[in-house]
Amino acid sequence: MFEDFTVTDRWTRKPVHCVYQALIVAIATRHADAVDVKFLADGKTVSVALPHPAWVEYKKRTGRAITDSLAVEIAGHYLKASLEAGEGLGREMYSLTIEETLTHLDAAIAEMQAPATV
Repeated sequence: MFEDFTVTDRWTRKPVHCVYQALIVAIATRHADAVDVKFLADGKTVSVALPHPAWVEYKKRTGRAITDSLAVEIAGHYLKASLEAGEGLGREMYSLTIEETLTHLDAAIAEMQAPATV
């Protein structure tokens, strides 16, 4: 759902095409306790950092794990919501809190489970 999507930027009203590129364990690249989900948004690199403790908290709350594909959905949902809210593409990195990660996880799952509209 959020591996390849187009969203309309709130302020410019222009469509922004976002494509998932990679999952990067941030401890290896920037010594952060996070997973960076890298996207190309209209050709610009944008990463959404999801904190590792969110994996632990989600497992504690639900007994289930956040998979790689679910991490992409969480980050994509955040990026889409961010652009729709008018936050734009002014940064290369967006860092989520544990609660923000879990909120976007719940929203992404709800969207995936929603009946398709024709």
